[in-house]
Amino acid sequence: TVELLVHPGARGRGTGTALARTLAARLEPGTRVHAWSHTGSPAAARLAARLGLRRGRELWRMELALHGPADLPPLLLPPGTRLRAFEPGRDEVTWLALNARAFASHPEQGAWQRADLDARTAEPWFDPAGLLLVVDDDERLLAAHWTKTADPADPAHGEVYVVAVDPGAQGRGLGRVVTLAGLHHLAAGGAKLVELYVDGDNTAAQRTYAALGFVRVATDVVYEGVAGAGE
Repeated sequence: TVELLVHPGARGRGTGTALARTLAARLEPGTRVHAWSHTGSPAAARLAARLGLRRGRELWRMELALHGPADLPPLLLPPGTRLRAFEPGRDEVTWLALNARAFASHPEQGAWQRADLDARTAEPWFDPAGLLLVVDDDERLLAAHWTKTADPADPAHGEVYVVAVDPGAQGRGLGRVVTLAGLHHLAAGGAKLVELYVDGDNTAAQRTYAALGFVRVATDVVYEGVAGAGE
């Protein structure tokens, strides 16, 4: 995985191209390369083409401005469901199973194991009250929204970290419901700006977020290929 950065004052001089070619020369031929372009700039696209990399995954960054919980629609849960917070020591296995089902085709998220979850729940920003679960009357987990405040001392900036809906429970509006539940939680904690990342081909999630007021503010692009295929 490659992330190549050029200082704004040094752009337009071939610095990025020289750095990319130096890196490419050090890779074994046949090495698979995933190169991130944050904001998906035209210059990055031209450089990727010269190096034989094709445009692959897109990742949208979307934002929602909030002034308080009153900015949000009311939260109405479907009949036979209730909302509760994640309970450490009780819900890890169930949440991981939901995550695997919901992101079965996702290149990263769906592969999470217990160690991945434990590492994140051990972070200073983790708050179990911000990991919201929608369960049915039999306590089966139907959907979850993991919210995040990167700096607990500054709750004004929140994030929709992971939203997962069980494929067997789709079509009931649970994606919108659980997303809205997390937004209410963040707004009550003082969030003024909420951001999220969503794959460019996930049109269903994009529609849900747009209907709640999120707007796209940036697009990150992954260029993919094999070392030695281009210049």
